[in-house]
Amino acid sequence: MSSPDSPEKPEKPEHDIGVVVEAAQPELDEPRLYKVLLLNDDFTPMDFVIVILETFFTMNKETATQVMLHVHTRGKGVCGVFSRQIAETKVNQVNAFSQAHQHPLLCSMEEA
Repeated sequence: MSSPDSPEKPEKPEHDIGVVVEAAQPELDEPRLYKVLLLNDDFTPMDFVIVILETFFTMNKETATQVMLHVHTRGKGVCGVFSRQIAETKVNQVNAFSQAHQHPLLCSMEEA
């Protein structure tokens, strides 16, 4: 019997077995990263390349100079590693800026 102070609980049948389902955590992959590359040419002044690196990749003068020399001697160099949208934006910005200043400097991207 139940006491007058406690509410009555319905009785569960003996054959009723509860199943506990645990919510699964979604499996998320890390976003792919892309290297932004600067390609060497024989016409763009080195000072202009340094300005590009300082402006669009927030490098200080020393780092920008080192990257510029790497691009000059090896043909191409990595300016940074970003998510796809940021890498595409930086490539477009650099290429448009170079073209607006009548320099053939090109920037590209590839999966890291």
